[in-house]
Amino acid sequence: MEEEPKKKKKIKMRMGTYLISLLAVAAISIGGTYVVADRTEQTAPTEEGTAQTPGTFSKIEAVYNQLSTDYYQEVDEDQLIEGALSGMVDAIGDPYTQYLDVSESASLNDTISASFEGIGAEVMKQGDSIMIVSPIAGSPAEEAGLKPNDVLLKADDKNLTGLTLNEAVSFIRGEKGSDVVLTIQRGEETFEVTVTRDTIPVETVVYNLDETDPTIGYIAITSFSDPTYDELVTAVKELREQGATSFVFDVRQNPGGLLDGALSISNMFVEEGSTIMQTQERDQEAVKIVADDKTMGDFKVTEPSVLLVDEGSASASEILAGALKESANMQIIGTKTFGKGTVQTVASFSDKSELKLTIAKWLTPNGEWINEKGIEPTISVDLPAYTKLLVIDATKTYKQGDVSAEVKNVEQILDALDYSSGTIDGYFDETTTQAVKEFQKGHQLDENGVVEGETAAAMIADLRELMKENDTQYEKGVQYLEEN
Repeated sequence: MEEEPKKKKKIKMRMGTYLISLLAVAAISIGGTYVVADRTEQTAPTEEGTAQTPGTFSKIEAVYNQLSTDYYQEVDEDQLIEGALSGMVDAIGDPYTQYLDVSESASLNDTISASFEGIGAEVMKQGDSIMIVSPIAGSPAEEAGLKPNDVLLKADDKNLTGLTLNEAVSFIRGEKGSDVVLTIQRGEETFEVTVTRDTIPVETVVYNLDETDPTIGYIAITSFSDPTYDELVTAVKELREQGATSFVFDVRQNPGGLLDGALSISNMFVEEGSTIMQTQERDQEAVKIVADDKTMGDFKVTEPSVLLVDEGSASASEILAGALKESANMQIIGTKTFGKGTVQTVASFSDKSELKLTIAKWLTPNGEWINEKGIEPTISVDLPAYTKLLVIDATKTYKQGDVSAEVKNVEQILDALDYSSGTIDGYFDETTTQAVKEFQKGHQLDENGVVEGETAAAMIADLRELMKENDTQYEKGVQYLEEN
């Protein structure tokens, strides 16, 4: 019997993956794969303890004493100690090893428990720059269009280049409901985005049945936090009850989280005794971590499945991707992952400050260190070019006669929405004006040919909808499951 042609699928794309597109904590934040179980309490440094340190630390003692007694103004001695600790850690040059003061430590703990306030983005320090790793699904950062590898140049009028990660984060964070104007560099483009801070969503697993093939369940894992394992088990069970016999798992834009979570979730797919990952500490041989139903949970996903990844899939997401690719022979679909191949632990001091310390490399089951290289998908699929377009700043006005990179972006959006604006060259000419008027007419807006306010918002809303309906990576996952 000949099969009827299938209708084009309308996909509910996770908007964290694209135009409206960071978990490095600090409540925007400072990412990584954490071994929280290894957290140990240390004695917090004190003035007396620092002053009495002999030998190698005599120079530190001398500088501290000079500043305390001879500087022309009174200094905060606690601030000197905090600065010395931060400077010592920063000197290592590892973006994932950090000294966290009390407030920063609280932000890290909130993120691990999957609840905090901020803009909802993972950031890291790359040279002198502050760079986005990934926006969190449903966060203000996602809604504002922040994307992996965006460089944060300014927060309001504060230049972030050259600051420590903690300093930069202090200018980006703020109370729920307050705005921060971020200056972003994306490739050769520089633009401003206004982000309204909010409570960051705590739900780490989102799921539903495919709209046209109800035998396929879709499950997005947005981070690896304390509740993620249980949420994932619930999602699989409920989708099974609804009729799912295969699954598309999605860790696009998932910046990582707890190592235990990555292991227990990988254990769902990997046969007991098979390698999930390897760890290698300084001057030690690599140690294999194998699937173990007794220590990692006995819940298993045996249905045909695929995993979606992209450049925002980092850390714990890459541990999962490596395990599924090399030990579970699962198809990995999308684009190359971020490339974070280290593991951190957290040492707590009695004053509730903490040292986040890189303690090991992690390797894939086959022994590959993916740091700064990422994991290549088994099936490479790019998203449509229009998913890379910038958000239109609705607070600005773009009209006939304007010439700028922002106008070129507007032209590209009009073209993607099938409103021809002529040559895409960054010049807002008569053809562009006519295309804008046609768009406005179709949306019952004032037909003035000017892009601002409601027109800009409507264009972005339409582009979002277009992306939802054309998630090529998800479509490939569904196609693979239907054909195999």
